[in-house]
Amino acid sequence: MRSQPPNVAPSEPAATSADAEGPGGAATVQSESGNTKLLVQLTAMMLLEFAVFGSWFATVGLVLATNGLPTVIGTAFTLAAVAAIVSPMLLGALGDRFLPSQKALGLAHLLGGVVMLFLPAAVRAGGGGLVLALTFVYMLFFQPTLGLTNAIAFRHLGANQRQFPYIRVFGTVGWVVAGAVVGWLGLSSSPDLFYATAVTSFALGVYAFTLPNTPPPAKGVRFSVGDLVGAKAFRLLRHRNFTVLMVCALFTSASLGVYNTYASAYVGALGFSNVAGTLALGQASEVAFIVTIPFVLKRVGMKWALFAGMCMWAVRFALFIQAADGSHGIAITAIVLQGICNDFFLVLAAMYIDQVAPVELAAQAQSMLILVVSGFGQCIGSLASGWIYDATVGSQAHSVPADWNAVWSLPIASAFVAALVWALFFRHPRTRGPAVLEA
Repeated sequence: MRSQPPNVAPSEPAATSADAEGPGGAATVQSESGNTKLLVQLTAMMLLEFAVFGSWFATVGLVLATNGLPTVIGTAFTLAAVAAIVSPMLLGALGDRFLPSQKALGLAHLLGGVVMLFLPAAVRAGGGGLVLALTFVYMLFFQPTLGLTNAIAFRHLGANQRQFPYIRVFGTVGWVVAGAVVGWLGLSSSPDLFYATAVTSFALGVYAFTLPNTPPPAKGVRFSVGDLVGAKAFRLLRHRNFTVLMVCALFTSASLGVYNTYASAYVGALGFSNVAGTLALGQASEVAFIVTIPFVLKRVGMKWALFAGMCMWAVRFALFIQAADGSHGIAITAIVLQGICNDFFLVLAAMYIDQVAPVELAAQAQSMLILVVSGFGQCIGSLASGWIYDATVGSQAHSVPADWNAVWSLPIASAFVAALVWALFFRHPRTRGPAVLEA
């Protein structure tokens, strides 16, 4: 169970009215119509969040490669990861104390949309330095929103946490729809796709202000300088399971970083014409797999469900190596494994953190996951794979798919280490839920 919210005695009877409040003021018991409205609001939030992300992130490497800027691909993704290190913990800490989460979400997307408007001209002008700078600034605004959407959803779901996978699946739908539209419009390799991202970002920025109020859970608590970097969430690293989760998240997300950086360029090298649409198949598979999460958790438990997600990252890159002979079917199979890779790692990790993080650290704990996954892990993956790419594929005047095998060996090794550490050191009872960790 969650710890009691501030100023509520443990013996106080549970609220039963539709406007009863739980931690931080979020409704925990609602009428059926009120609950339906909430689910629709959270679903739309997730759909738009990942539509913004999926409209550009999946094929930005292809855009740069086909517009005279192939040498900045690795650096662009590395800077995106650095932005994830710099910004989420700060915004998470501010959101915990000063700024309602829905307003922080709206402001971040409105400002990010403005930045996106300048990217098409920068790419067409061949200004690699400007492109990298704009990408970095945009990701400073965007990266924290991944943690914010999770925190908003979990906060208002309260005890109905098992509904989260069904809400999160619409984020996947948003990514798929965005990818399909980008591909259909012929924008997979065009700088104009950044305009599509800007429009979607503005839409979510405005919509965020209509979401249920999510006040700062730690409002009124004494502020310290350490809160600016989310230092209090690091207290959770005293607990073995939380530390193991973060270590495995680091290694697994290194594999994710390699995929995000070079998958679109590789799929293009294999001869696929609609790269955005092809990569969207991966997100489409997430829709199928995410609804199985409650069933899988009931049958095998949290530990082995997460283990499966980690192992599949190694399998998908092994299939990429096999696809170097030109087999589109094997390549598509590797892409479709996205469902297991992401759902049984990123979604389950967020669910586990919500179960064990004290309510006053919930936003910072979710931001820590984004920090490790989208920050340190993807930074390592993007940077290391960039070096390998430059020394292999990039050094060839006329490269062939087989030249990519060295690039894919890195994420295979990283995923293997994560799965091994997880299997040996994580302890999670299947017969009862995990206790809330002490802050």
